[in-house]
Amino acid sequence: MRTTKHLRLSGRVQGVFFRESMCREAARLGVSGWVRNRRDGSLEAMLQGEAAQVEALITWAKRGPAAARVENMEVSVGDGDFSGFERLPNA
Repeated sequence: MRTTKHLRLSGRVQGVFFRESMCREAARLGVSGWVRNRRDGSLEAMLQGEAAQVEALITWAKRGPAAARVENMEVSVGDGDFSGFERLPNA
């Protein structure tokens, strides 16, 4: 079953290759969507795909790449229709 989730992460999530690492992990898992930095220092992502793969990417995002320190993650229902996974400009 296909699902879409919106993530908002805070902590040490910028300047640690989080976006690039998430793009690679999403491609590995077959998840579509996007990721971007927010001007307030947080990171935002929209994930879409089979429920198990989306949950696997959420689990990965809780720790992120080695230099990241995720202090808080908010997960909500997302919307949209995506193909591929991309880095969007900062918002």
